[in-house]
Amino acid sequence: MTAPEDRTVVARRAGALRREIEHHNYRYYALDEPEISDAAYDALLGELLEIEERWPELVTLDSPTQRVGGSVGTQFEPVAHAQRMYSLDNAMDLGELDSWLARVREAVGERACAFVCELKIDGSSIALTYEGGALAVAATRGDGRMGENITVNIRTVRDVPLRLRADATPSAGEQTLFAEEDADASWSVIEVRGEVYMPKASFERLNEEQEAAGAAPFANPRNAAAGAVRQKDPAVTASRDLATFVYQVASARALGLSTQSESLEWLRHAGFHVNPDVVTCADGDAVREFCAGALQRRDELPYEIDGVVVKVDDFALQEELGYTSKAPRWAIAYKFPPEEKTTILRGIRVQVGRTGALTPLAEFDPVTVAGSTIARATLHNEDEVRRKDVRIGDTIVVRKAGDVIPEVLGPVLGMRPVDAPEWRMPDRCPSCGGPVWRPEGEAVTRCVNAACPAQRLERLGHWAGRGAMDIDGMGTEIIARLVETGELHDVADFYNLEPTTLAVLDMGRVKKDGEPVVLGETVASKLAEAIDASLSRPLARVLFGLGLRHVGSTVAEQLAVAFGSMDALAEAADVAPLAPGDGVTIAAALASDPIARVEGVGPTIAASVRAFFASEDNRRLLDRLRDAGVRLAQERSAPDRPQTLAGLTFVLTGTLSRYTRDEAGSALKALGAKVSGSVSSKTSYVVAGEDAGSKYDKALELGVPVLGEQELARIIETGESPAGETA
Repeated sequence: MTAPEDRTVVARRAGALRREIEHHNYRYYALDEPEISDAAYDALLGELLEIEERWPELVTLDSPTQRVGGSVGTQFEPVAHAQRMYSLDNAMDLGELDSWLARVREAVGERACAFVCELKIDGSSIALTYEGGALAVAATRGDGRMGENITVNIRTVRDVPLRLRADATPSAGEQTLFAEEDADASWSVIEVRGEVYMPKASFERLNEEQEAAGAAPFANPRNAAAGAVRQKDPAVTASRDLATFVYQVASARALGLSTQSESLEWLRHAGFHVNPDVVTCADGDAVREFCAGALQRRDELPYEIDGVVVKVDDFALQEELGYTSKAPRWAIAYKFPPEEKTTILRGIRVQVGRTGALTPLAEFDPVTVAGSTIARATLHNEDEVRRKDVRIGDTIVVRKAGDVIPEVLGPVLGMRPVDAPEWRMPDRCPSCGGPVWRPEGEAVTRCVNAACPAQRLERLGHWAGRGAMDIDGMGTEIIARLVETGELHDVADFYNLEPTTLAVLDMGRVKKDGEPVVLGETVASKLAEAIDASLSRPLARVLFGLGLRHVGSTVAEQLAVAFGSMDALAEAADVAPLAPGDGVTIAAALASDPIARVEGVGPTIAASVRAFFASEDNRRLLDRLRDAGVRLAQERSAPDRPQTLAGLTFVLTGTLSRYTRDEAGSALKALGAKVSGSVSSKTSYVVAGEDAGSKYDKALELGVPVLGEQELARIIETGESPAGETA
């Protein structure tokens, strides 16, 4: 048995190692001035690991060895921020930036007003709370008031200090560099804000791994970082090689700090990774100069930026300038124009969608734009190709719309090959060879062959998709193999699949020993369970999954509520409405159509529904789905919860952290509310999540009350209406 004095010696050594390792973390991450080699650092960490393995009782939560731990029950639970995390207003060009600078200058008058310019990191916002100097909680931004607890995952990010430097807090006095194990760290709670991001090199490596595994690559480093911090397994987060820049103290005045520039220096001294490319500018000319320089240097940086954040430096002036309802008046984000690159257009391939729509797709030499490599972009339709006049062989200008969606802007006409022919839409379907048709007055050309193989794959994938019947695991590769083997022809065939058939499905690949790769019993069993689970999906999901033209998820739900069953909708489709004209008004024609008069539907959608039921093939398909056990009628049971929101109309906008839009909408409807997609004078409340857009602005214009996600959560959890009425 270990002698007590031996344990004391070991405990002291463990404490010394932790302080030494944190010191070198500070030198490496915060100052970018490492003092020792990676090998020497690894030796220190290895010694500490050995001690903690032999004496588990000596392990502390803030030990450098504890960055990757098991998931805890609080992961992704809501967290209230110490102060609201506001979003920033955007200046989309230098003119808008000048207007903001002028407003600030007018507000402060003759007083001196300096600005701090910080690079706008293209990552995901986080809030870090330290208690007694130790990391206690890490949270996402959420709706600005409430975020999600991601502490377990953020602890894996190596430049996030698990313990603050002891001399970083005024109350610490003249303590040594790091608090001793038994030191009395009577620090108040400190919350800081920053951005977690994925370096460019890490992003490229991740996408290479995704493609090697047959998975879809991430669109950009921002999406990759946001997904990484919400992994259920923190080891996955640790493998993503994330980093942070911290830029704000929530209660900086309480620490005796009076300016943003002082706050950044305090953060750096406390051990945080602070972006070194920060400048304090005396006037607007210096601000504009910094913004122009940042735009020129963006490609040279090892991380993605999409602009510059400009802040009034003095906190007293910040408080005087105040806030609008969603953003501070003392800060603005100058957004860079979309990054544009040139490349060579090698081909225009035509894709066939599930509704038979033929979509031209530009294929060009790979080029890196806004953080990721792109090699194709939609050209939408024949008219768009002609409007842009792009031809195979052209040097074209490409960008990402919103830094996400690849887009072809047009050709560089001076570099066009002399023999480049004008592109034309083919008159035969590239998938089945059948005739194509462009309806008068429409921009889209369509394949009219219902048996078109391309449409079949798209329709089957749509049926199995998350928004429709949600057959978990039934991806496009498996569907394609089932079609090729003759097991799948239409959506009803999903319900004839047996686990034994799925288990031996040849995936079209071979192992190293030459044996074919098959799906296997485990995957087959899970797929069979998912297929069975889809039988109980509500009628709205079935309608959406059938892929009727113009019938999205919202319209499908409206039809399901209005008619209650597929049979009732089929009966309504058999009613021939009056045609306007010859004494029949448009209102009378609409009233005569039982489908068109459903709110949110109208004549165009009604005609599409009627065309679907006019097909005998489609009616036979519905019979087969009914025989398979698919639910084709709504359950008309009494509501589970009191209808406290009856008569109220809600509109959801922005990104919610605790719910998806569908989940929030369903929860409100369960309480009797109506959920609409547009804001009008009849709207009762608008629920605004992160990055709320034009609907939020429309609500303010019309005087419609706006609720945050915290208020939404209270309504859903308690059943209490926003007006305070209870069931």
